[in-house]
Formats: sequence, structure tokens, C-alpha cells
Amino acid sequence: MSNGARMRYLGGTAVVGAAALLLTACGSGGGDAAEGGSSGGDVTIEFAQWWEPELPDGAFRELMDQFESENPGITVELLSGPYASTKEQVLAGAAAGTMSDVVGLDGAWVNDFAKQGSIADLSALMSEDGFDDSQLVSQVQVDGSTYMIPVVNFVYPMFSNDDLLSQAGVDTPPSTRSEFADAAEAVTALGDNTYGWVLPLSLEAPNGVQNDVMSWVWASGGSMLEDGQPALTDNPDVESGIQFVADLWDAGVVAPGSFTMKEQDKVEEFTNGRVGMMIDSLAHVTTIQESNPDLSFSISAIPAEDGYTGERGIPYASWGIGVAENSEHKAEAMKLVEFLMSEETNAELSSIANAFPGNTESVPDFVEDNELFATAFEIYQDGYPANEFTGLPVAEELMRQLGEQLQKTLNGDQSVDDALTAAQKSWESEF
Repeated sequence: MSNGARMRYLGGTAVVGAAALLLTACGSGGGDAAEGGSSGGDVTIEFAQWWEPELPDGAFRELMDQFESENPGITVELLSGPYASTKEQVLAGAAAGTMSDVVGLDGAWVNDFAKQGSIADLSALMSEDGFDDSQLVSQVQVDGSTYMIPVVNFVYPMFSNDDLLSQAGVDTPPSTRSEFADAAEAVTALGDNTYGWVLPLSLEAPNGVQNDVMSWVWASGGSMLEDGQPALTDNPDVESGIQFVADLWDAGVVAPGSFTMKEQDKVEEFTNGRVGMMIDSLAHVTTIQESNPDLSFSISAIPAEDGYTGERGIPYASWGIGVAENSEHKAEAMKLVEFLMSEETNAELSSIANAFPGNTESVPDFVEDNELFATAFEIYQDGYPANEFTGLPVAEELMRQLGEQLQKTLNGDQSVDDALTAAQKSWESEF
């Protein structure tokens, strides 16, 4: 899988967990060999991640028990905590050279970790292990080498309020930008504080730039990079995507409050039936259904530029995995990576996580009995997971810089071209 134009994004969401355990354990450094460990005896490897608290009780430990049964002599010590705490401790471990043997990773961290040499070159480890990487849906690379593998993926398709669209005379979710603009206008025309689309552009949590803005570019096969470098200017694909967002804003079809709105605010607007369409994580399906059981909504691919017939990129967040460079047990750590990415285990993990697998051959069981997830899985298989912020230096800051310029544009203070020129300049200084 190439880097640069098709860099992939990894991420995750925070849930409560055993932060204190994580703090204590990570502070002690990487995995410790049990008695006789590095000399050929039993080995204990530490695995720091935020995944276990987000899964059903005991489910992730059961997978580790299975791994230990299949790999006698290797014990896995899970260091589990909320996403935010995991991030803090992984960052601290990277700086101090005490990172756990195996770490859950977010794509936004990878470039810095790879540059500072705190995470291992997985390309080399996979080669030494004889691991066939053709079974991987994607890999996150820096300078041509893989440093993170997405284990499971949470995609961001388009959600449509079926009742609102029907009231507005729209029979099916839009598939092209023109259809989307028409549908958004029709829904907004219903009045009563109803709007066609919701766009979170908070600079405090700038991932709306990634999920709700740049997704229009990726959905039409576009790229914001060229040879791994910023390519916001003199780029018809980016200009077209950003101009489309600006046109929707000027048309008055975007829900108010975008400049301070965060992702959870967007989901609330949709859940309460105040907007017709949004781009959001599949992870929120259950939350929406539980919060508003009467809401009828559907999922479809993000509309593409009129006339576009190629594959559609779809933003996604992932639970990524890497191996610490300071680990004394890289071979054992790689066995755990291989286990999690195997067809059977990856299918099981994606099933209990309500996510899509990182193995091309794995199929989660929920796609067979849940229509929404089944549709999303078809979208996932028909297109490609895309998020070019993955692996970039200071990825979140890049989103914030573009978000600042976009806010000025939507506020009428500058043109789209001026916004992209300013963002290009600030981005170049970060590379």
C-alpha cells in the first residue's frame, strides 16, 4: 500500500478504563521477560491500547488467552485505558524509551514516532516473520516503510434522515454533489429550523476538516498531497471540493453553529431530526438508534463529483498497531500482530468491535443481520479507506490550519483560492 496520496488514517475514541494501571505499567518500561525470558524461557509482552475498555467485558482478554494457548511461552499483559490516557502514556514512553512492546496507535502519532525512532519498522519485521502483507487492507508508511497496521476500521459514510428527505420530495439519498445540494436545499426549505447538512468546524477539535470537508475530495478520487507533500493549490480536485462546501454554506443549507461545533454536536443535531444529512462514523449507529428509536435513517456512499465513475475514498478511523523499537521481544510482539491480523481472529475482533476488518479476507458476522452495517460494508468494499492526514507530521495542527482558513472563507473574508494559498504556505512550513 502506498504512502503519500493514499495515506491512511487511524484513530479511535475514548472510553473509560484502567488509566491508573496504564500509568503505572508504562512507567516501568517495555515488556519484561519473565524468569529466563530473553535467554529462551517464557516471555511476557506488554500491550498498551485503548481497545479493551471499548469491547464487551472480557472479550479482548479471551482473544489474548487464545493467543497464549497457540503460542506457549508467550504471555500478554494488557495495559488498557481510555484513548486520551493511552495517548499520553505512549507519547511519554516514546520519549523515554519505555514504550510497551506492542502499542495501539493512532495514525496522527505515527510520523513523529517513526522519525524519532521509537516504533519499529514493521516492513522489516513482517519480512523476518515471513508474514504475507497482501492480506492487509492498508498499512501506514513513512518514507516507504510500514510503521502501523490498521487492525479494524470505523468508516465515515453519509447518514440520511429518510423521513426528512421524503417530506422534502427526495426519494433516495443523493449520489452526486448536485443531487446532494438539491436535497439539502429541499430539506432546508421545510423550515422549522431544519437544515440539509451539518458541518462541525471547531478549531479545538478540528477533525471536521478531515471527516466532513476533505472527505468530499476523497469521495471523488482526489488527493490533497503530491509525492507526500502538500498540494492544496493548483489542484482542481481540492479546489472543487472546498468550493462545493463553500457553495453549500452560501446557499444557507448548513445548520448554524459550525464554527464551534464538534463531532458530538453534529451527531446530536442529526439524532434529534434537525438535519437531513451528515457524514459520520459507523460507530455512532447504535448510539443514534438508542437515543431516538423512532428516527428512520439510511447509510450511503459520500456523494461524488458529477460524472465521476471511479472508486470512492471513504474516511475512516482505525485501531492501529505497532511494535516498540525499545522492545526486547520484537519477534514475540510480531507473533501477536500476526495473530490479530489473521483472517479468523480479525473477523472475530471486528465483529465484537462493530468495525470493519483490516484483513481483506475477514468478514464480520454483523453484516449478515444488520442492514445498515451490511450497506456500509458494501460501500467499504466498493471503495477504499482514505484519510491522507495519516502519517503526516502534526496532522491535527494541519487540520486546524486549514480549518482557520476555511472559517475565514465562509465568513466572507477571503476567497477559496486565498484560503488554500494560505493553508498551503502554513502546511509547507510543517513538512
